Amino acid sequence: MSKAERTRQFIIEQTASIFNKQGYAGTSLNDLTAATGLTKGAIYGNFENKEEVALAAFDYNLGLVREGMRAGAESSAPARERLLAMPRFYRKAFLELRGVGGCPILNAAVEVDDAPPAALRQRVQESLRGWRGNIVQIIKAGQQVGDLRPEAEADRYATLFIALVEGGILVAKATSDASALFTTLDHIEHLINTELAV
Repeated sequence: MSKAERTRQFIIEQTASIFNKQGYAGTSLNDLTAATGLTKGAIYGNFENKEEVALAAFDYNLGLVREGMRAGAESSAPARERLLAMPRFYRKAFLELRGVGGCPILNAAVEVDDAPPAALRQRVQESLRGWRGNIVQIIKAGQQVGDLRPEAEADRYATLFIALVEGGILVAKATSDASALFTTLDHIEHLINTELAV
């Protein structure tokens, strides 16, 4: 990795939780310089503008969540176990995620719902489509090998699981009560074990 690449990565890592906690609009260039100890010129020597830093920070935060979920179940594991890795991850990592501002998808989705930057909105939409597609793929693969019920509507369950996770995080965050999230995660596990599993 070149010095420029290391500097760019340093900026991303140091600012990721700030963007996640304060949002795009709430994060100033002064916040970025304070977090990194770098000058404005050094930051803009590595990024075109604040939006580019924000997008890189979102990708970094999202990557941490994806990595955590993937670590919960091997790709060769049965579909049921791969699906259960999601609620298990959020149950285990919720407090850690809360410490860095919470779920990056939820935070960015709320902020860009009716405000710029459009590129961040697009990134949120892509991440949700990717997450949903991954769940659908796991369910369909499980159906093909007889691990999951063939009549289960993969699209429906994927949407439901994401809504339960993100809704649970939202309520837990708003009320400072993790039990709201844990209730939704319990329900996801129940659905997997009773409605999807053979």
